[in-house]
Amino acid sequence: MDLLTGFKIFIEKEQLFAPDQSLLLAVSGGLDSVVMAHLFKAAGFRFAIAHCNFQLREAESVRDESFVKTLADVLQVPFHHIRFDTLTYTESKRVSIQVAARELRYEWLEETRTKAGYSFIVTAHHMQDSVETLLMNLSKGTGISGLHGILPAQGKIIRPLLFAQKEDLLAYAQENGISYVEDSSNLTTKYTRNFFRHKVIPVMQEANPGTVPNIAASIARFREAEVLYQQALEKHVRRLVEQKGNMYMVPVLKLQKTIPMQTVAWEIFRKYGCTPPQLPQVLELLDSTSGKIVETATHRIIRDRQWLLITPLVETEAAVIVIEKDRSVVATANGILRLRTVVRKEQTPIPASAAIACLDKASLQYPLLLRRWRQGDYFYPLGMRKKKKLSRFFIDQKLSVPQKENIWVLESSKRVVWIVGLRIDDRFKVTQHTKDQLTIEWEAL
Repeated sequence: MDLLTGFKIFIEKEQLFAPDQSLLLAVSGGLDSVVMAHLFKAAGFRFAIAHCNFQLREAESVRDESFVKTLADVLQVPFHHIRFDTLTYTESKRVSIQVAARELRYEWLEETRTKAGYSFIVTAHHMQDSVETLLMNLSKGTGISGLHGILPAQGKIIRPLLFAQKEDLLAYAQENGISYVEDSSNLTTKYTRNFFRHKVIPVMQEANPGTVPNIAASIARFREAEVLYQQALEKHVRRLVEQKGNMYMVPVLKLQKTIPMQTVAWEIFRKYGCTPPQLPQVLELLDSTSGKIVETATHRIIRDRQWLLITPLVETEAAVIVIEKDRSVVATANGILRLRTVVRKEQTPIPASAAIACLDKASLQYPLLLRRWRQGDYFYPLGMRKKKKLSRFFIDQKLSVPQKENIWVLESSKRVVWIVGLRIDDRFKVTQHTKDQLTIEWEAL
């Protein structure tokens, strides 16, 4: 089968785009992307060419830009181009040159696609690129999702050359007299991908010349296996994860009895910012006491009795956090509330700590609301019969502006119950008639 025929078959098989859609091709000037542009022209598809000049190789970068512009003229298609100050971006964002180039490239391509009305961005990744990605993922450690290599379609990006080997593209260029330019940076092995391309895969091919197509065939099977894996995983997630508002609850006992427990736990908690090194810490919560916490980049995972509670760090940015009657832990970015109900006994002392609120539960109306204080809020300070504005109370307490900005109030039926960590409202205090006492402890972080 010739390359053009295989190209058309792959596009149809993967349903990458409709024949009448217009596409934006990312073309560097190298063999892969230039051959891709010629294939699109030969197949009669509608497309434009886009080129990024990262200004990293001086005269060579200018040469590439000029070459791609000429290619667009020859193929009689629209040409979009841009020049980036990549080094400045690298310094300002504190990222590697590779990361900077990738971020700049895809952001501009998407912006161009949207403004000009193209259906998809098209890149020239081929079979060997996908194999390299798989091997790189394996070397770093990966779950099953790292075994599918480069996908033919992801969002608005499609890759119609994944069926082809590098040697197929080279042969097509030679047979059709297609010229292209060489990027000197592709020859260095200081970049991870180039190391695998020039050092790892050639050694593997010495042992087995069919390494690339054989691994590519395995990638196709891995993609199908991943579908089955996700189907089984979804059943576990439905059984184990319960959502209440912006909080997720995982029953400890059920998770401990799940087989395979570590794999399922990883797939659950990684969605909430958990990294591989943090997973053992999360699993330790299964055997810990209530109140223990593991904090990820985006969430807190809290052991609370028979549950693991997953709460977002951004919860503090919400206008209101709703606290239902059975909720026992509320995590915020600057502290944690722990709530428990006890039967009141006359001899039980009331803690003197301002970080602990002891309230008459019967006087409360649920749900309680936890929110930032607002101008105009008032309460009746414990031991006083007159109301006082919170702003005045804060002045009396000599709180700084940053301290005031971090104040939470607990509210019941539009009445302030507690200025968290400072003073409760006299109307909700424990009395001799109190039967059930709600004790709330504030742990500042």
